[in-house]
Amino acid sequence: MEIDDDRLYPGRVFIENTLEAADTKVHMSSRITVRYLQRAAMAGFLIGLFYVAYHATAATFAAVQVGGVSLVGFGKMLGSFIFGWALVFIFFTRSELLTSNMMVVSIAHYHRRTTTRRALRVLATCFLGNALGGLVLALLLKCSTLVSGAVATQMAHAVEVKLGYLDTAAGVGDLFVRAILCNLVINVAMLLVYNGFVKDSITMTLTMVAAVFVFAFLGLEHSVANTVFFLIVGLSQGIDVARAAGNVAIALVGNFIGGGILIGYYYAYVNNQRPRSASVDPGSTGIGPVPAESVPAQSIPAQSILAESVPAQSVPVEEVTRT
Repeated sequence: MEIDDDRLYPGRVFIENTLEAADTKVHMSSRITVRYLQRAAMAGFLIGLFYVAYHATAATFAAVQVGGVSLVGFGKMLGSFIFGWALVFIFFTRSELLTSNMMVVSIAHYHRRTTTRRALRVLATCFLGNALGGLVLALLLKCSTLVSGAVATQMAHAVEVKLGYLDTAAGVGDLFVRAILCNLVINVAMLLVYNGFVKDSITMTLTMVAAVFVFAFLGLEHSVANTVFFLIVGLSQGIDVARAAGNVAIALVGNFIGGGILIGYYYAYVNNQRPRSASVDPGSTGIGPVPAESVPAQSIPAQSILAESVPAQSVPVEEVTRT
């Protein structure tokens, strides 16, 4: 009995969309680099702003007691929910975030739609843009009182915890695992958003909020969020630069494993209809044609998966300068 390919390879629409996105990112990072950096900078700026909101919320409720019991736990839960909206804002502002790009370029690299050098250029350019956006925010906050008082104390404690992972081998392992799980859950959310089955904006929004809530509430480690956070605290209170860089380096590797390997390469392999050796042509995906009837009527266009950045009703690729 012959089984329909759509049942054997249910993620083919997702892979096709991701490959189109990878082509766009490679072009943007090499041909319109400044604009690509600007889109990445906005993502870094938004992450930093929402991270500050998270700590402000936690600090506020930590000072509140009901029946002699601190509401610090409730504050952390509410702050995690607020922080969850950072990914939604990044998505609908069409900004570029490093962590989902790890998944995108990994899928493209598996299918030989890009080279290792070009993939690394996309990631490096995006990370630079994310950091620049965080730096701009850090400079603005340095001239304000938004990160002073109880909020400053809360953020200093968070830095102490993050840098404390580097004190022991077990701590480094803990940091590494938290980084892997962080980007795994983020990219599972993006897979759900772009697989063609989730078609309404409300469900997409809840999916992204839930994923970031899990990452924030569990204290998982996000390389971009940590980078921006360290810049904010470093400019306002000072920080051990070497240890902060060590934290980010480990988080980067862990994030790549979680998003690039466990999601990117994994889903590229399980949805690859032909052996990888057959996917030599740069224009070939190796997953076979996608029948028209297999694509949901309102699924996201292939050209619209730009990190966490493009809403379902995006314009065709040939109509926008950035693609």
